[in-house]
Amino acid sequence: MSAEEHKAQGNKYFAAKDFDKAIEEFTKAIEASPEPNHVLYSNRSGSHASLKDFSKALEDAQKCVEINSSWAKGYNRVGAAHYGLGNYDDAKAAYSKALELDPGNAMAQSGLSSIESAESSQYSQPDMGLGKIFLDPQLISKLKANPKTAELMNDPDLVAKLLQIQSNPQAGMSMMFSEPRLMTIMAALMGIDLNMADPEASASKEPADKSEPNVTPESKSKSEPKSEPKPTSEVSEDVEDVEMEDSSKVQAEELKAKANALYKQRKFDEAIEQYNKAWELHKDITFLNNRAAAEFEKGDYDAAIATCETAIEEGRSIRADYKLIAKSFARLGNSYLKKDDLESAAKYFDKSLTEHRTPEVLSKLRTTQKDIKTREALLYIDPEKAEQARLEGKEFFTNADWPNAVKAYTEMIKRAPEDARGYSNRAAALAKLMSFPDAVEDCNKAIEKDPTFIRAYIRKANAQLAMKEYSQVLDTLTNAREKDNELNSGKNSLEIDQLYNKALSQRFLAIEGETPEQTMERVSRDPEIVSILQDPVMQGILAQARENPAALQDHMRNPNISKKINTLIAAGVIRTR
Repeated sequence: MSAEEHKAQGNKYFAAKDFDKAIEEFTKAIEASPEPNHVLYSNRSGSHASLKDFSKALEDAQKCVEINSSWAKGYNRVGAAHYGLGNYDDAKAAYSKALELDPGNAMAQSGLSSIESAESSQYSQPDMGLGKIFLDPQLISKLKANPKTAELMNDPDLVAKLLQIQSNPQAGMSMMFSEPRLMTIMAALMGIDLNMADPEASASKEPADKSEPNVTPESKSKSEPKSEPKPTSEVSEDVEDVEMEDSSKVQAEELKAKANALYKQRKFDEAIEQYNKAWELHKDITFLNNRAAAEFEKGDYDAAIATCETAIEEGRSIRADYKLIAKSFARLGNSYLKKDDLESAAKYFDKSLTEHRTPEVLSKLRTTQKDIKTREALLYIDPEKAEQARLEGKEFFTNADWPNAVKAYTEMIKRAPEDARGYSNRAAALAKLMSFPDAVEDCNKAIEKDPTFIRAYIRKANAQLAMKEYSQVLDTLTNAREKDNELNSGKNSLEIDQLYNKALSQRFLAIEGETPEQTMERVSRDPEIVSILQDPVMQGILAQARENPAALQDHMRNPNISKKINTLIAAGVIRTR
């Protein structure tokens, strides 16, 4: 793995507060880096500080400023480590240097304020005599230099207890009697030789896991310095300082709430400014997504696109929630949609769905894809090329080249989708290829485009007849006859009647090997025949016809009655001879 990859893993573990693993990864990153990298030492220093191992934190912090002496945050790291060790003067010097490089550095300001507060606490609390012993700001440094206490100072928890006694000597009295090593330290400071045991042996009495001392939750929380400096987070290349994480996040959330209120008031420029400040305080791409929303509503789609791209890039680097990245992609899609770039919009809606699937984005993707097809179809329309395709199709049809005729008529339909002739002509070619259901579908489209196109009705009836859908044939031809009489004065009536009679006769033809009696019995069970014979009106007409056959001619003027009578004639129920 490369240094950058180890660094990314370290950031991930740091965010999860797994500082031991973070240190491992930053160490690997330092080893893999082709040249010394001050950020990596800063990150590892922050991790050591989070574990209260201020000695190692100081080593890394000093290495950081050695590599880059102009980086203010390096001195913040040095200051935090010195503060943790109780070296207030050194901490002040480091924070002052950070402010010299960056006068507005909030971390350095906070650090100096914390030191001031801690020192003030030392002098303001009643000490019952302990203050005189523990008051010295250089206490920790002197104890490290004392051979009798040097080894004890390697225990960060013991150092933390000393710092608490410094800030509140009165509260430290109870701790003094429960911690033998503190008595040893006090004796050493007072110059008393208690013949203390070997420091390592004394330390071994402590719990094996020094990171979790054997104290109650309450005493554990008290053992930590109350005024520890709270560093602020830097740019995204560095891990966040755990001490400042919560406060900076709270401030960022407050800024976001203010920005949201401005957004609702449609004060988009002011809202964008607040979202920017929130992002600078805390790296949460929600702030960038919200800024993009404000830019979108403002109508600055290019800015919204740029912000979303930044959100995605930053989100990947800090392992942001995939749902937040999905929102960034979706907002990119919406922005491109406003710019009328349908292909890009569809692309980013699709990317959003790969991160997190939501019904809203899925619907937008489908709608956009449909619009793309519609636009492509509209751009393809060309009446001249449609006519050229029609003539090519006619030539193929004449030469009995049905497949190429279908292709040519399909091209005609694409070039002129509103021309009913293309569908009707393709139906004729499909019928030749025995693809009757497709032929019927094309005829329906032709009739939809032009309800007066009689040829489409006739072609549809022929396809239905080939599928032996006799009842549907009769309905289609009845509609054709009505339109033809209305528009063409019955110009196509002969062809319609011939086809109609053909359908009737074929419907009730005897099956091979069937006797006339069997044919009649089968016909009498036909649902349509049964329905007609059970119709009271038809029963009256048939009774009248038995006495006066000529009366049927009068009833044939009614199209509905005519159809039923012709059906009965075709079935042999009514005999005309």
